[in-house]
Amino acid sequence: MNTKEKIKKFTVLGVLFLLPITAYLFFASGVNNFVKLPVLTENISEIKQFKTEDGKTKQLKDHITVLCFFGSDIESSYANAFNLAHEIYKKNYQFKDFQFVILTPEGVEKEVQILKSKLAEIENPENWNFVYGQPKEIEKVFNSLGTNYKLDKNNASPFVFIIDKDQNLRGRNDDEDFGVLYGFDARVYSEINNKMSDDIRVLLAEYRLALKKYNSKREI
Repeated sequence: MNTKEKIKKFTVLGVLFLLPITAYLFFASGVNNFVKLPVLTENISEIKQFKTEDGKTKQLKDHITVLCFFGSDIESSYANAFNLAHEIYKKNYQFKDFQFVILTPEGVEKEVQILKSKLAEIENPENWNFVYGQPKEIEKVFNSLGTNYKLDKNNASPFVFIIDKDQNLRGRNDDEDFGVLYGFDARVYSEINNKMSDDIRVLLAEYRLALKKYNSKREI
């Protein structure tokens, strides 16, 4: 074996030896320095005063929630719902404790059923939770988010919000376009597909990591 062949052999062996160590150090560093999705507002109002069509209640506590306000003109929110269904719901609805909650004024149950039938063509709508209540209650929950957005005359907003298991609003405090980004404009496909999808991924990873650490401690 000549000198060049020896150098090549030891180079390959060195790479094979160092690659696993480098990968380990990279992922270990990622775990220790994991960037969490910022908390923007704490203690969002609970939603137990709202009821589903069959009289059941839902809650924010202990759930990862995408909170929506489609208002009384349900048809005007179709495009927003489809963007969310394709880019957020379809990818994540099977994650434990993940849910969509749509606060809706009473009296639009038939319109909601039509929308749900259309959503079923995209993915099983089992975790699309439309809950009904009075406009004042919808406004109360919306105001508790502490954002700079407003509901329109139909109690609707194109913005959707990520609420964690402790009823905190999660978002961005250093967004390159908006600075503080409280919610995501469901009318803008790119914003849902890029920013919101990324932030949901970060939050779910945060909970997966917390669960992994919890299980590791139990095994010790």
